[in-house]
Order: sequence, then C-alpha cells, then structure tokens
Amino acid sequence: MRKLKDIGIQLIIPIIIVLAWHFTTTYTDTPSSILPSISKVKKAFGGMVQTGQLQEDLRVSFTRVTKGYAYSILFGGILGILMGMFPVVKKLFGLITTVIRQIPMIAWIPLVILWCGIGEESKIVIIVIAAFFPIMINTLNGVESTPTGYIEVARLYKLGKIKTFAKVYLPHALPQMLVGLKLGLGVSWMAVVASELIAATAGIGYRMSDARSLMRSDIVIVCMLVIGLVGIIMDKGLSLLFKALTPWERRSGGKANG
Repeated sequence: MRKLKDIGIQLIIPIIIVLAWHFTTTYTDTPSSILPSISKVKKAFGGMVQTGQLQEDLRVSFTRVTKGYAYSILFGGILGILMGMFPVVKKLFGLITTVIRQIPMIAWIPLVILWCGIGEESKIVIIVIAAFFPIMINTLNGVESTPTGYIEVARLYKLGKIKTFAKVYLPHALPQMLVGLKLGLGVSWMAVVASELIAATAGIGYRMSDARSLMRSDIVIVCMLVIGLVGIIMDKGLSLLFKALTPWERRSGGKANG
C-alpha cells in the first residue's frame, strides 16, 4: 500500500506537466513548431517506430556507448586501483587528473573533433573522457576505504599484490566501484547524445539536431522522451545487478547503487 502511495506522489508532477501541455496546445495559439500537441508527438513516435528510424538511431547510439563505456571501465578502473594501492601512483597522477576533471565534457568536443574528425572515433573518445573520472574516482575511494588492519594481515601472510587485491581490497571496494560504474554509464549516455548533437550523421542525438533544423519539434520531443526513458531503464537495470552482486550490502543496510 505504501509503495502505491509513493508511486502516486511521484506521478503528481508528470500529470500536471501533461495537463498543462494539453491545455497550452489546445486552448492557446502556440505554434506547433514551438510546442506540438500530445497527439502529434504520438504520431511522430509511431512513424519513427514504423519506419525503423528510431530503432536504428538507438542501435547506433548504444554501440557507441558500449565501446566508450568499456574503455572507460578499463582505463578508469585500472588507474583507480593503482592509485588506491600505491601512493606513488596517486602522487604521480593526482594533480593532472584533478585539473582535467574540472573541464566540462562538452568543452572537449571541439578539440576532439579537430583531432579525430566527426567519425566514430570522436564519439567514443568523448564518452571515455566523460565516464573515465566517475569510475576512476569511485574505484580509488573504494580501494582506499579498505581497513588498514586487513592490509597488514595480508602483508603478514606475504600475499602477493594480485591476491591482496582480490581477497582484501576488492570485497571492501566493490560497492563503491559499482557506484562509479553506475555514474559512468549515466554520463556515457549523456555524452553520446551531446556529441551526436554537435557532430554526427546518425544516432538519437543527431536525429534531434536534424529535427530541430527542420522545425520538427514533435520529433525533438520524441527523442528527448526516449533518451530519458532509456536512461531510467539503464539506471534501474544496473541497480538490480549491483544488488545481486553485493548481497552483504543489503544485509548490512548499505547501498551499492548510490
């Protein structure tokens, strides 16, 4: 019963927005190029699905996200682990990563386009830049949260670095690492849309940009709604996966999903 009540509360604002949208497009002279009616948006969505345009755009964007996200996990995860386990590595990379992290992802797009052109490489590089830091920082924080006493015991038993990481660091760091992976996937999705808006010939972001140039606000809104829905699905999917991977966090009252 409480869950139904919570869902009802969460739906209040969306319902108000939809009603205001319907009222504005029905009872005012707002041009459809500025704010299309709900029925027009539904028609645009149906047309995009029927022609396969929406599915193809999502496929292209998902492919880019998958590649960029994988590289981010590889580079960000490894560097975060090394910085957490070895103080000298943290000193070596600490300053430069802090400086680069302050630069907004979107500010990298012009430079990356100059370096890589408008092909697939530029989209993937932008995704890597965006997702690298959440993954690296949360991995670092997770590794550093490992109790010193456990590390001393590992040294006492002369465990190698790999065994020490697997048996000591990883169990403590995993929840925080998973938070980084969740944040990284979210910014990967935002990064691919941003990069496609500026320089692309396919993808959900490109479709929005193309629709804007044609004054098709109905298609723009369809793309915005799809982007938001996909983001929610990815977020909830990862949350369920993380709960399955860290059952001890639920028992102890912790949260692996941030």
